[in-house]
Amino acid sequence: MKYKDLPYMLYADECGNIYDHPYLRMAGFSGNTISKISNKDLIKMPSFSKLFYFPGCAPIGINPETGVAELVKEIKVGRKSHKCLAVAAFLEPGFVRSHLPAVDYSTKDYILPMWGYTAVGFKGENYHVTGFRIEYNHKWDPFNYDDRLLIKAIERYRRECTDSPFIHHLTDCAANNHCFAAKNLFLGRWEAPLPISRSCNASCLGCLSLQEDDITRSSHFRISFTPKLEEIVTVAVNHLEKAEDAIMSFGQGCEGEPLTEYRLIRDSIKEIRRQTKKGTINLNTNGSWPERVREVIEAGLDSIRISLNSARKPFYNAYYRPRGYTFEDVLSSIKLSRDMGLYTMINYLIFPGVSDQEDEIIALGELIKNTGLNFIHFKNLNIDPDYYLKSMPLTDSPAKGMKRMAEMLIKDYPDIKLGYFNQTKKEAQGIK
Repeated sequence: MKYKDLPYMLYADECGNIYDHPYLRMAGFSGNTISKISNKDLIKMPSFSKLFYFPGCAPIGINPETGVAELVKEIKVGRKSHKCLAVAAFLEPGFVRSHLPAVDYSTKDYILPMWGYTAVGFKGENYHVTGFRIEYNHKWDPFNYDDRLLIKAIERYRRECTDSPFIHHLTDCAANNHCFAAKNLFLGRWEAPLPISRSCNASCLGCLSLQEDDITRSSHFRISFTPKLEEIVTVAVNHLEKAEDAIMSFGQGCEGEPLTEYRLIRDSIKEIRRQTKKGTINLNTNGSWPERVREVIEAGLDSIRISLNSARKPFYNAYYRPRGYTFEDVLSSIKLSRDMGLYTMINYLIFPGVSDQEDEIIALGELIKNTGLNFIHFKNLNIDPDYYLKSMPLTDSPAKGMKRMAEMLIKDYPDIKLGYFNQTKKEAQGIK
C-alpha cells in the first residue's frame, strides 16, 4: 500500500474540535515505535466507537512522498496558527486494535483515562481505524442497548422483585456506569452480573474499580458492601429461570477479586443450583487461589474466565502487582479448571507491540498446550499506552502484528477458540 493511499492524519485543536490534516497520512505505533500501516490493517470505524484527543500531546503523521514520520505541533489555517493535538479512537465491543495512536508523549504530565486507544485516520467521508473484528455476537451489539427502554425496565424490575441494596447497586451500574451486563439484568436477557467483592489481592495498573495510587480516575465505582446470600440467589435464580441464553457472572468491573469471597460464591452456587438447573453460572477471576477455584467448581460452576495480560511472568507481575499469590498459582488454576472438566477461558488483555511479540506468542502457545485451554478472549487493554509501556520490562523480541498473531494461534491450535464474549453452555458445546 502506498503512503498516499492511507487515510489522512487526524488532529484536534485545544477545544477538542477534530480535523483531518490536508497532507500528512495517519501513522500508528506498535509499542512505542512507528509501525507501518497497510490496507489489511484498516477498517471503517465501527458505528459505536468513540474519538478522543490528547491534551498537550502532538500527533505524528506520515509524509506520503517520503514515508518519513513527522511530528506536527502546530498548523496554520488561513492567517491563524493553532496547536495540533493527537487523536485516537476507542473501538466498540468485538473489535481488536492492531496499532496504537502515534503520539508524542514527551510533554504529557498526566495519566490518560482507561480506554483502549487506537490509531485512527480519515478518508473518503469515513473514519478508518487499525483493527479487526474477532467476534460478532448480536447480544452485545450496542444497537441492543437503548437507554430509552432501560429506565422503564428498571422500574418494572424493582416493582416485581424484592428491593435491596444489591438491586440499588446494580441499578447504578446499569444507569450510571452503562454496564451492558447490568442492563441485561433489568431487560431480562443474556449475561447479567453478580458483583460481590469489596477487596482484591492484586493492584492492577489498569484497575477499573479502584486506583489505589490515585494516578487516574477509575471508570467504575466498586461495590461498597458484601451482598447477602439470599440477595444473590434471588437475583440469580430469577434471571436463570426467565432470561434467554442466561448467564450469571461473578467477577465484574465494579468489584475486586471474587475469590476473596469464595465461600459466599460456593454457598450461593449450591443454593442457586438447588432451585434451578437452567442457564450458565460463570466466574471471572484472576485465578489466584487454585484451591478456592476447586471449591467453587465443586459447588456447580459451569465456566471460568481467568485474566492475564501476558503469558510471561515478568510482564504479568508488572501489570497485576500480585499480593500473596504467584503467577504459577494462576497457571495452576487454569489447568485445574480444565482437569475438572470446566469450560475454561482466559481474559487476555492485549496491547499492540507487547502481546504480539514473538516471545509472548511462544509463551502463550506453551500455556495453551500445558493447560488445554478452551477459549481466549482478545480484549483491548484499557490503559494509558505511555504509562503501560514504561511499566513493562524491556525486551528486544520483535512484534508480529496483532492480526498475524491471531492467525498464527488459529493455525497452530485449531481446538482453541478466539473471541471476545463469554459463552453459554450451549455455545460451548462441541469445543474440546
